[in-house]
Amino acid sequence: MRMYGGRTIVSIAATAALGLAPSPPAQAQTPPGRGCDPDAALSRMTGAEKVGQMVMAVTADGPDGMPSDETRRAVQDLKIGSVITSEPRTPGIAARYANRLQRWAQDAPPHLPLLVSGDFEFGTTHNVREGTTPLPNAMGLGAARDPRLAREAAVITAAEARAMGFHWNYAPVADVNTNPANPIIGVRSFGERTDLVGGLVETQVRTYRRAGMIATPKHFPGHGDTEFDSHLELPAVTYDRATLERVHLPPFRRAIGAGADAIMTAHVVVRAVDPELPATLSPKVLTGLLREEMGFDGLIVTDAMDMDAIDENWGTRDATVMAVRAGADVIMSTGDYTAHTEAVDALADAVRDGELTEARVDASVRRVLALKCGYRVAAHRYVSPGIAERISGNRIFQRRALRMGLAATTLVKNDGAVLPFDPESRARTLVAGAVQTEPFADEVAAVARGPVTRWQAATTDPADAEIAEAVRQAATADRVLVATFSSGKLPEGQARLVRALRATGKPVAAIAIGLPYDLASYPDVEAYVATYGTTARTQRIDLTMHRAAARVVFGEQPGGRLPVTINGLYPYGHGLRY
Repeated sequence: MRMYGGRTIVSIAATAALGLAPSPPAQAQTPPGRGCDPDAALSRMTGAEKVGQMVMAVTADGPDGMPSDETRRAVQDLKIGSVITSEPRTPGIAARYANRLQRWAQDAPPHLPLLVSGDFEFGTTHNVREGTTPLPNAMGLGAARDPRLAREAAVITAAEARAMGFHWNYAPVADVNTNPANPIIGVRSFGERTDLVGGLVETQVRTYRRAGMIATPKHFPGHGDTEFDSHLELPAVTYDRATLERVHLPPFRRAIGAGADAIMTAHVVVRAVDPELPATLSPKVLTGLLREEMGFDGLIVTDAMDMDAIDENWGTRDATVMAVRAGADVIMSTGDYTAHTEAVDALADAVRDGELTEARVDASVRRVLALKCGYRVAAHRYVSPGIAERISGNRIFQRRALRMGLAATTLVKNDGAVLPFDPESRARTLVAGAVQTEPFADEVAAVARGPVTRWQAATTDPADAEIAEAVRQAATADRVLVATFSSGKLPEGQARLVRALRATGKPVAAIAIGLPYDLASYPDVEAYVATYGTTARTQRIDLTMHRAAARVVFGEQPGGRLPVTINGLYPYGHGLRY
């Protein structure tokens, strides 16, 4: 494991933005007698300490918003080696949260620092909602087509995450979104073309490593052609081995070539490799394909083991042992304290009963320790909440994010030059939709000089009575923006809403705030903008893309080109300019 200059890009980004002099994190220290030698540390560990290092636990919050006593017990009693935090509200809270976790780890054997991780697919805003910099989703960066912007997104993410005490990011998404009906990947993917996805994955992996952040391409060997959400059921893909090799594996190969230190598994059955077991539990996929054929010797981490794809079919206890036997090194335990205990006990029992050899456990623990050494986690165990607040969401980062958002926003259709709306006009604008209408309307109101009215349906599939109310409100407006959202096929009520508003005769532009495929459900609308701003989980709101879309509507130049095909309507690479 090489040592990484973890402060290089983070320091450049932070100091250039804020004039901060580089300084070591507060109270940084290496545990006494625990130098940075994985083999030496391994030789001193007990069996319980070893299996604890192989479990990553989601934290729980106490009444004060800091980690709970059950989380302390997971750290100190179960000896877990890494955590994925609950969602601390602000950067300062996140930093204090991480410091408390690290203090607990330091105060109890084996005194090793924790790897603190998070899902930061579109920046740290993905998990720390306030005071951070929202960045475009991967598909937005795919639409921007600029590796420099993908690199800058990784720099900003790493600067903010490291300042808050995070070391490990579950990004970039290396899935190639070849199935428009994919209910869970969608805008989290860079696009439908292997070369585009692979190039941006490689760029971000290299950048994260230089910035001292562990990158984790996911979901191996590909989740982009599924029709089911693995959070809810077990998906399977039926393409042949040639398609797997040609379409879905190359981004992971490029990530490995770029030095990826960790890869996350998919809870997906890839029938061309193993027709029975999902990748997470399959020795054919994790050991045979990833380790032996592709030569990956880094850390393999599972996706969350309480997802229904695993839990409902095998149970998390048995699946924990199966995953390690298949080749996984770290089990992501996202349940409660009982689930964490079950995962640790399952591994300990498997070693005692001979299901797992000590050598197999040692190999995984050595990889965990090597990451902690390589990324100098012990030397930067604690962080400054004040610095985290100053770096995260700073004005320079926000301006750069908006520039990315404008480069990503795609003007797909503009018949009759409906757009742009005149920003100087006092015209009345109705913003209507079924999801997230309010935050998008706020951004529209920040640009428009005339009054802005908001209307939102009660559900994602508006009923006829609701649509009639939207039409009634449109009667008093001069122009209409209608925001649509889908995580797969667009609900028919939203398509009827667009058609009804268009029938009013007012200038109407549709804004796809999630997947760009919505236009296929209402192809006659005159103007259409794709933002790639919202994932299948609608609470993941990307305010930068809302802001960029509002500015494009009122005349700023859109920069995006479709990173996917809108079947039968617009090809990959299509994008208009004013």
